[in-house]
Amino acid sequence: MATDSNRAVGVDIGGTGIKGGIVDLDEGVLLSDRIKVPTPAGAEPADVLTAVKEVLTRLDVADSDIPLGVAFPAIVKNGQTLSAANVSKKWIGFQAESFFEDGLGRGIRFANDADVAGIAEVRYGAAKGQDGLVMLTTLGTGIGTALIYNGVLIPNAELGHVQRAGKDGDAESYAAYSAKERDDLSWEKWTKRLQWYYTYLEFLFSPDLFVVGGGVSKNADDFMPLLNLKTRIVPAVHRNNAGIIGAASLTRG
Repeated sequence: MATDSNRAVGVDIGGTGIKGGIVDLDEGVLLSDRIKVPTPAGAEPADVLTAVKEVLTRLDVADSDIPLGVAFPAIVKNGQTLSAANVSKKWIGFQAESFFEDGLGRGIRFANDADVAGIAEVRYGAAKGQDGLVMLTTLGTGIGTALIYNGVLIPNAELGHVQRAGKDGDAESYAAYSAKERDDLSWEKWTKRLQWYYTYLEFLFSPDLFVVGGGVSKNADDFMPLLNLKTRIVPAVHRNNAGIIGAASLTRG
């Protein structure tokens, strides 16, 4: 049974939507409805803060001392955002964690969105109990990645941006789900691009498990059986809730 000591709020900030929910930290499940509001046009800091406040108000936790974790689509180092994926360039070099803490009037835990999705899958999902190196990849507009070794996150792995030798563009421009849609690829043709990507990651890291997240993971049967890898590869369990659950679980360290 969820109590005040094993509950936290997770907020997942994305380029198109900002989602939040109250999470049972023992079970890794939502205790509330998932609240979602549109990401403000331009996604500038002040407007994003206002949208996060709206999510917390609708969850009825705006004035609560329940722990709060926030996921953000950027490289995050020491509370500072060093990149900006589908949000305003004003976030680059921005002291985002302290900005949210000051604006919300509370302490938070703050991290990259793919990293927290990886945490969710290791603690509560497809990678629970897996020793060694777990690599989570989210296939969507881009490719987000998380590296977790023996349960410990190695933060800010931007492996969607590995380069293709002798080719224009990086991995995500070639193999993200958006590339399938952009180039009108069949599952078979898109999987050939994924084969290159995952084979390259295998060569670089020799992982023990790949976990595939993002909305396309619900179609895992359409492409995963077509991959020929040495490493076991499985779909993520938490899909669109992974950011919320992982962000909330940050409050446990």
